[in-house]
Amino acid sequence: MSIYQDRVLPYLIHLSMRQGNLATYRQRLLSAAEGRILEIGVGSGHNFRYYSERANHVIGLDPSPKLLSMARETIRSQAFPFPVELLQASAEAIPLRSGSLDTVVTTWTLCTIPNVTSALAEMCRVLKPDGRFLFVEHGLSPDPAVRRWQDRLTPIWKRISGGCHLNRAISQLVQDAGFRIDRIETGYMKGLQPMTYMYEGFARPA
Repeated sequence: MSIYQDRVLPYLIHLSMRQGNLATYRQRLLSAAEGRILEIGVGSGHNFRYYSERANHVIGLDPSPKLLSMARETIRSQAFPFPVELLQASAEAIPLRSGSLDTVVTTWTLCTIPNVTSALAEMCRVLKPDGRFLFVEHGLSPDPAVRRWQDRLTPIWKRISGGCHLNRAISQLVQDAGFRIDRIETGYMKGLQPMTYMYEGFARPA
């Protein structure tokens, strides 16, 4: 792994995820998480403080040892009313039993997973039949001009941003993995349009 990927990129991810305009999405989405929760791409732990009293146990999964080290510091420095467990693992091979979780969460994570189809199928597998997948992600715009820019920029963007794709069709990927979407809201967040078309939704195993 290069010095950039190992040492520089985790800090850039940590800083980019601290943007104030992301807080509203986090508050709205994570207040609905409950029970035994798996957060995919936990990063440095920005989401922990947004979970409600309905969270019984939060498991944070991330492939980056540096980001998990930062998440441990977040846990040490703040008190949370639920236990937090951290796992260094790939979302394409989640080391948890099938049907063992009440909620799976992703926040601005599906863009970077190399095999996102396999990862979503794994998320569906570990959820209970009545469990929920909560997600807020950026992805493919419905506007043709913006889509063209997303397609042009993605090959360059993913090299400097840890594999982030600007042009993934999030709703379609979620449904193709075996989920039924109960609610979806889309639209641009403030910022450059190729990077800011948001998908926020709830889904269940179909």
